[in-house]
Amino acid sequence: MTDTQSHRRLYLVRHGEAKPKDEDPERGLKDAGRTDATRMAAWAAAAGIQVGQIQHSGKLRAQQTAEIFAEQLGTPAMAALGLAPNDDVDAIVGVIEHEQCVIMLVGHLPFLERLAALLITGNAEDRVLTLEAGALAELMRTDDGWKVTCLMHPRLLPRA
Repeated sequence: MTDTQSHRRLYLVRHGEAKPKDEDPERGLKDAGRTDATRMAAWAAAAGIQVGQIQHSGKLRAQQTAEIFAEQLGTPAMAALGLAPNDDVDAIVGVIEHEQCVIMLVGHLPFLERLAALLITGNAEDRVLTLEAGALAELMRTDDGWKVTCLMHPRLLPRA
């Protein structure tokens, strides 16, 4: 699914809850994090979310979350540079602005919240949204700029 240049969508997904470093140095997903990511990805698929690319930071917790979304949405996930927790958000804006398809970025705090703030207000230090572990935000660019059009947290989803 591609959007017109004046109405572009971007999905930001924070990785699911990760194991503590002393339990797992790679910080893979906890069982609860995997469950939340699976529920969120199923919700996204049922809501009709379609993306052309799923990119993640390459860190295990983001990779595992991205793979869960990839399975549900039928779009492969791939590691991308510049999505680590403390990477410069300015660097990714150009990539987003020139991409012709809908992108889902699966990553970390503070990066995702800073990216949303930069897109929406022009200042990465502004606070425009809060992404709990496993949360999904949809941003849309219109003629008036970027806006948050959907924000869903796992705690708001019905339990099976």
